[in-house]
Formats: sequence, C-alpha cells, structure tokens
Amino acid sequence: MPWIYGTVGGVKLRLMASAFPFSAIVGQQEMKLAMLVTTIDPSIGGVLVFGDRGTGKSTAVRALAAILPKMKAVVGCPYACDPESNKSTCELCPQLKKDRAHIKTHQVPVPVVDLPLGVTEDRVVGALDLERALTDGVKAFEPGLLARANRGFLYIDEVNLLEDHIVDLLIDVAASGENVVEREGLSVQHPARFVLVGSGNPEEGELRPQLLDRFGLSVDVRTPRELADRIEVVKRRDAFERDPEGFIDHWKKEDNKIRRKITQGRDHLADVEVPDAVLAQASELCMKLGTDGLRGELTLMRAARALAALESANSVTQDHLKRVAPMALRHRLRRNPLDDTASGVRVQRAVDEMFPA
Repeated sequence: MPWIYGTVGGVKLRLMASAFPFSAIVGQQEMKLAMLVTTIDPSIGGVLVFGDRGTGKSTAVRALAAILPKMKAVVGCPYACDPESNKSTCELCPQLKKDRAHIKTHQVPVPVVDLPLGVTEDRVVGALDLERALTDGVKAFEPGLLARANRGFLYIDEVNLLEDHIVDLLIDVAASGENVVEREGLSVQHPARFVLVGSGNPEEGELRPQLLDRFGLSVDVRTPRELADRIEVVKRRDAFERDPEGFIDHWKKEDNKIRRKITQGRDHLADVEVPDAVLAQASELCMKLGTDGLRGELTLMRAARALAALESANSVTQDHLKRVAPMALRHRLRRNPLDDTASGVRVQRAVDEMFPA
C-alpha cells in the first residue's frame, strides 16, 4: 500500500494512503493502455490525458503507482540512482561505484511525485538547505521535486495551467535528463529522468506547443455514455470508500497480474523485433497525416514495440501499430482550417484507410 508524507507541528510524518485499484477502473481502455506502455519503455516520453472532469485521470495515475514493481537503488543516494547504470550524473554514486562488488542496494517503490500548480522554482529544482546553513554553517543542497521524481513519474494535474517559467524548466530537464542548479554559491548537477504524466481539461486553456511536444502519447477521455458503465463506476467507487482495504483485497489478484505483465514486458522489450515493413507503414502513416519532424515515427515505433512486449509478442505487427497510432500522433497534427474534425478522429480515419479491415 502506498505512503504519503505530511508535516504536523514541524514533524514529518509518514501516513498510509489507499489507492484505488488499477484493475478496478471501469472503461478508459486507451488511457490505461497508454500508461502501461510507458511503464514498459519510459523513453516513449510520458502521457498527456485531456478530458472531462471526474473521468478518473488522477485516479488512474495513483492506481498505477500502487502496482508498479519496485526498483533497485543505491543505499543513501538522494536520487535513487540505478546501481547497474553508467548514466548517472549523481556526485555521490561514482565514488560508490569504484567498488561495484560492495555497493549497498535496496528495493524501493517507484516514485510518483505530484507537481502542484503555483509551485515555486526552488521547490521544483532544489535550493540551499537553509537549516544546515544556519546551524552548521555549510552550503548543502536540498533536492527538489525533480530529484524525487528521478527514475519515476512526475504527475502534473491541470498541466495546461502551469506557469510559463515552470514549463520552461520542465522542457529543459525533460530534454536533457539532468537538472543543473547554480545559485547561492551552489553548483549541483543530478539525474532527473522521469516519465511526465499530465492531465487537464482543454476547456480551461491550451498547452504550450513546446511542452506538448515532450509528451510521447496523448489520450482523450470522456464521461461514460453507457448507462451500465456509469452505474458500475458509482458502485465500485462507493464500495471503495466504504471499505478500502476490503475492496483493494478483492482486486489484488487482478492487480498482481498486471504487475507481472509489466515485469515480464520490461524483460522482454529488448528482444522484440520491429520489421522493416512495419517501420515503412509507420513512416507512411506519418507522411499521410503531415506530422512535423521524425518524433512521430520514433514514438510510434517505440510505443508499438512496448505494446508487443507487454503482450509477450516477439515481433511488432500491424495490429500493434494500429492500436497505438491515435495516442502517438493525435497531438502532433497541424491544424487544418478546412477540416475541424478532432485530431484523434483524423488519425483513426487515416489508419482505417491504410489498414482496411
């Protein structure tokens, strides 16, 4: 069961929090699939979830966090560096790695960090540890939210309302995978590789194009229109609120199945082949839709390969490509003044034309 942290009377406390089971979420199949695909291959670039209020966007993110397999990290590292990776820029870990055989490691939960609206720049990137500066007279770095999110997920609710200077920070860090802080006599560089997950309501404002391009996948969610689905959502939510532990225990078996699929998919990802014919179809689809640059093809290929790994397939097929195309390309289309059709519909129409049933 996940934990949340709070401060009461100046004392930091660890409090137990119950997350709604991922497998118990009714409908929203595309949103759930997009999130699972990014857990298999974080290089896809994260998920943007836009849609109506109360459609389970935040619930899905927190539910996913509860089922993710734990990760191995260096003991004592404030950035949870991977002991088996050579890509770390942490100033502490290279010293520890001089003697790899005796590095102490432990299993820790994958971090899922909330980035709230109105957050200050110091809280995001980190700043001088004032307590140590005043008591010990030393300049020490206090890691921010980007440090806590390393190797995990950074979740931004109402991402389209985020302040511009914070957006600029995220764009830089998301591109480089590193956070560089130079202020107040400090010069710190640390790894900040995370999967960016954003949610919001498009009626409240558009997302800046520079940040929009950093999301690998984009999903539109809508309020369920089937009576049976709406009833089931209400029943499950009511059951969860009445007896959280009992409800979680009821869905534990299904959540464990998803956790095993994620673990197996990650192990299998490197062995999945992408045939040249499928690559050609991906490029042809992007050309047909007029997407800018080659990021669309790369994301489409990575998402299709991750989906194949999730389903234990040895090779990417046309079916995998078709299923991930809308989420990989809908936010990369140019606006067409002569066609006011929703971007997801335009992608699906192009897919249907290229791959007739």
